[in-house]
Amino acid sequence: QVQLVESGGGLVQPGGSLRLSCAASGTFFRIYAMAWYRQAPGKGRELVAVIGSGGSVNYADSVKGRFSISRDNAKNTVYLQMNNLKPEDTAVYYCNTHIQNWSWGQGTQVTVSS
Repeated sequence: QVQLVESGGGLVQPGGSLRLSCAASGTFFRIYAMAWYRQAPGKGRELVAVIGSGGSVNYADSVKGRFSISRDNAKNTVYLQMNNLKPEDTAVYYCNTHIQNWSWGQGTQVTVSS
């Protein structure tokens, strides 16, 4: 079973930046499109960004121009660079495949507050 470990979250002021990482165990990482999701308090989990196995990317409208997803297949790791953070970006961030077929990790908390 693949394990996902997210890291890099924290408390940041509005306008600040964070870089999240998600490391996956197993040998099939490179064949999957990978995605970042987030869940704010009292809300459902939402898709934030997707990166295909070939590197194509897509973003939720709410983060376009501010977030950037990337991957390093040699390290089985997907990243999320988050710039110009806003209070509404506060959430627990998770990664998974684009079809969510791996067990969810513990996530990493991102809090944007002054």
